[in-house]
Amino acid sequence: MKKIQMVDLKGQYEHIKDRVNASVLDVIESTAFINGPEVHQFQKELEEYLDVKHVIPCANGTDALQIAMMGLGLKPGDEVITADFTFAATVEVIALLGLTPVLVDVDPVTFNIDVEAIRNAITPKTKAIVPVHLFGLAADMDSIMEIATAHDLYVIEDNAQGIGATYTSKAGSKKKVGGIGHVASTSFFPSKNLGCYGDGGAIFTNDDALAHTIRGIVNHGMYIRYHHDVVGVNSRLDSIQATVLRAKLPYLDSYNAARRNTARKYTKAFAGNPRIITPTGFCDAGNSICEVCDCHVFHQYTLRIIDADRDALVQHLNDHDIPCGVYYPIPLHLQKAYADERYNEADFTVTNQLVREVISLPMHTELDDEQIDFITSTVKNFIDQQ
Repeated sequence: MKKIQMVDLKGQYEHIKDRVNASVLDVIESTAFINGPEVHQFQKELEEYLDVKHVIPCANGTDALQIAMMGLGLKPGDEVITADFTFAATVEVIALLGLTPVLVDVDPVTFNIDVEAIRNAITPKTKAIVPVHLFGLAADMDSIMEIATAHDLYVIEDNAQGIGATYTSKAGSKKKVGGIGHVASTSFFPSKNLGCYGDGGAIFTNDDALAHTIRGIVNHGMYIRYHHDVVGVNSRLDSIQATVLRAKLPYLDSYNAARRNTARKYTKAFAGNPRIITPTGFCDAGNSICEVCDCHVFHQYTLRIIDADRDALVQHLNDHDIPCGVYYPIPLHLQKAYADERYNEADFTVTNQLVREVISLPMHTELDDEQIDFITSTVKNFIDQQ
């Protein structure tokens, strides 16, 4: 059996190396390293894939989220509601801009932001909601957009983990996540479902005026060279990263399908074990992985371990050369940087439980059946011995 990787970028590269190598060399030969033709072409291709009017590439996913908020004109003191159970970048940019982060609990089945918690957190100072499509699963965007409309709030989708996922509305319409809210951000960090070979990110919107503002922000506030019309930053996707992303984009749906296929195999192997709770799709009411749509693209395959020692399981897997991850071990409201006396532990019961129970197994496009069988049997053997 080949060595198990948490993310096998080398194996994925082997399938596309000829195109990647040739296109990278073409960029080097052209010397168009910044805002070159490859960046503009990738932008157009991603707009078509996502069915959004505007994609604005930038340097990384954290910048993308910050720039989206800058583009909306949010002011210091404005409150922004987001999930307590997610990576720190989501709340980091809120704090950096002098906005007030309002962390709320998540749903115990989907791990995404709890809709009722959003409703309860709204005040006259609330200006925006940031739903995170955590681990690749579409959040409840119908409910979130209804709340936003009722209270005149912006919705900023954090799509760093969910690119390619499709949300099915209550009316039956389908839309790629990232194209539903007022604006969205994503990351092209190498381990993402669509990842480059360095840092990269992008902002999406269907709002023409907002797109214009954001295009200035990412380029020092310039639309005409040396004319600074808005306060901006320096955040650009370089041409080499763009050409890698162009090579991968045509395979994104097949990459995500491979992840869903692996997730089904994992879930089947763990079926019937009451101490292992497997992940679910959004639109099947928590029964299993959706078979009829692609609302989950499994950036991570995350279990909940019940009535067993999760940390001991991590060590057990490591002892058997199986990588795993705990995403995330500390809630944001308990992080030193974001602690706030406004928070009440009783409002974070789900998050506080999840951080003790979750464990993510290897998930990538190159996993084979022998590896999956070894991973699942190792997990089950540990659980059975507890």
